[in-house]
Amino acid sequence: MGAVRVRIALARARSLDDRPTDQITVADVVALVATLVDAGKARESIRKTVSAVAAVLDFAGIQPNPARDSRVRLPREDKAEPEPPDATTVAAVARRLPVPYLIALAGLDISGRRINELVKAKLSDFDEEEHRWLVRARVSKNKRPSWGVLSDDMVDGTALLEVLAHVLPPKRARDPDAPLFEGVTDARLRMAIKRAGVTAGVPEFSPHDMRHRRISLLHRQGVEWARIGERVGQRDLSTTADTYTHVMVDPREVDWSTLLTRAVPR
Repeated sequence: MGAVRVRIALARARSLDDRPTDQITVADVVALVATLVDAGKARESIRKTVSAVAAVLDFAGIQPNPARDSRVRLPREDKAEPEPPDATTVAAVARRLPVPYLIALAGLDISGRRINELVKAKLSDFDEEEHRWLVRARVSKNKRPSWGVLSDDMVDGTALLEVLAHVLPPKRARDPDAPLFEGVTDARLRMAIKRAGVTAGVPEFSPHDMRHRRISLLHRQGVEWARIGERVGQRDLSTTADTYTHVMVDPREVDWSTLLTRAVPR
């Protein structure tokens, strides 16, 4: 958690400000959680606040740490069912994205990988012959290396591969540490999608929703959960199945072969 986020999280724990750190009790932390629940704070915000308090008490050498006590429980929160964007929505946004974000959005839709795995891919990770990139363990959520697939028998990514062949430097001139998707970060892509969506007048979606979309489409197409999990880097197949047993009403793929034409230098 960054310094700014820690300060924001601790600002929600002002009820503990007048307590010396060695006098904060489990009951105090439980009461803090209850206060935040009553204030309508989201579960994730409450979790960050409790974690920040726990870190402060760890730094102060308070043992046992009351913020880490098993009696401090976060509120239950119903997990929202993913609502992936349909092909029309994605296409409307894609038409309005600057080229680097257009390419990244296509990569997310085709691969179904997490945004962090895509934006941290380097040129040295790109396997052009096999149409994939290496998702290294250090950037993978499950801390295991895997492959992000940009085209295969499940999804045709030919148009994206052709664009990458045009926009990437020649192999001999490539910096191996340069990003595969130049100029794209999670925050920048998220903002670009939001702005394009507002302009297009379509429902808002996030980069992560493209992962929901790909998994849902693969499931609708009858692909086995094991193959889906391998493709998108999901180890817990039961969680994947429980989350994505729904199917999208719209089964159409996005027409990337048309949308990506403006990304090819003329």
